[in-house]
Amino acid sequence: MTAPIPRDLPDLPAIKGVPAFLPSAVPATAVVTPVRHPVAAVYRVLVALAALATVTLEILLSSPVRALSYFAVQSAMLLAGVSLLSARRAWRARRPLPSALTGATLLYAVITAGVYHLLLTNTSSPFALTGAAANPTGWHAVTTHLLHTAIPAAAAADWLFLTAPGRLHLRQAATWLLYPVAYLLLTFTRGELIPPGTPGRYLYPFLDVDLHGYKSVLGNALLLGLSFYALAILLVALDHARPNPIRHRAKTGFRLQPPVG
Repeated sequence: MTAPIPRDLPDLPAIKGVPAFLPSAVPATAVVTPVRHPVAAVYRVLVALAALATVTLEILLSSPVRALSYFAVQSAMLLAGVSLLSARRAWRARRPLPSALTGATLLYAVITAGVYHLLLTNTSSPFALTGAAANPTGWHAVTTHLLHTAIPAAAAADWLFLTAPGRLHLRQAATWLLYPVAYLLLTFTRGELIPPGTPGRYLYPFLDVDLHGYKSVLGNALLLGLSFYALAILLVALDHARPNPIRHRAKTGFRLQPPVG
């Protein structure tokens, strides 16, 4: 026969050193059905093909080394590669590319258009192009328009109408400027390797060391770098303020049934 259970049980002492349970984050992909975006995929493929065709034509119209040295050409090549990868993920309902990559690609496309229209073709700018560079003809006019206007506009349209907002972050803005800094160093290196007096030694007037000297060129580069950083911050702010163009009702893996009876 067992002993009776006492009515009042003493409180057990707390066990020290037992950690509290940490909350476990469940990824959205575990409960949300992946959604394909065929329209975005097709659009990005078309943008990539247009960028690649433009770069190819630009290389055929001039020397490959000179064509590949332009910031506009390099940014178009980057846009083509990123667009193809993004199209593949959108078509297969996979997670989008990291925002650090897509944001940098967007920034470089906007820089290409802004520098060309505000500095190089603006007659009130001290760095406006002159001669044949200011008024290209034939196929040069086509590639110039595509590289500096149409392709950057296509990249901006992708961001505004086919990309979910709120993915860009302020901490990424500084890292996006690493490529412009590297391009500046590449420009100086290229200029030192080309003999003085050679046409096209420096591709952009505001980076022409022969005309302005290193001190003025570095000052121009600093002002442009600050402008690019401000532009990057503006893109991040707009990304968090704009509406969601691809909003849809999320479908989860849990389906609630009405009570029985």
